[in-house]
Amino acid sequence: MTLMQATTLLFLVMDPLGNIPFFMTSLKKVAPQRRQWVIARELLIALLIMVVFLFAGQGLLGVLQVSREALTAAGGIILMLIAVRMVFPTPETTLEEVSLAAEPFIVPLAIPYTAGPSLLATEILLMSQDPARWKVWLAAVLIAWSLSAVILFASGYLERILGERVLLALERLMGMILVLISTQMIFTGIQEFFGLP
Repeated sequence: MTLMQATTLLFLVMDPLGNIPFFMTSLKKVAPQRRQWVIARELLIALLIMVVFLFAGQGLLGVLQVSREALTAAGGIILMLIAVRMVFPTPETTLEEVSLAAEPFIVPLAIPYTAGPSLLATEILLMSQDPARWKVWLAAVLIAWSLSAVILFASGYLERILGERVLLALERLMGMILVLISTQMIFTGIQEFFGLP
């Protein structure tokens, strides 16, 4: 997988356009002058988690004795589930977030909205495929995070300009692309497991 492919995959999994309504809902109780600072703080926390997981995730796989083929197929299944929810949102996917504090901290903006389970699983998958290319994977994480950060910083502006319908349409388009990627990952895992050409 090239740097561009890895970056695109991580960006699609992070789904910043789909996260705009979630961010706006979670920040309703935050004073307008503090919202950008809160977004910056949560994105930096998410980046730290992503980088740590990129390098520590493979050790976790070793402890669990999970093969690369199984991880590839499982990662594809996880991405498929995420993609299906993006294309066909359900009433259970609510924007309301139960929060004990007026200002969110780590949960839910950093985890799971930015650094969610599917993203962390994708990072493990990339690193397990070729650990020697860790610089490429780290660059992909940083680029995808940077692109997502720009979009989320402008979330309020984008929501006003594009509107909820356009954001929903873009999210579904990203979901369709993710369906293709996840299907290929499942096929690759099965192919490698059975040693098929």
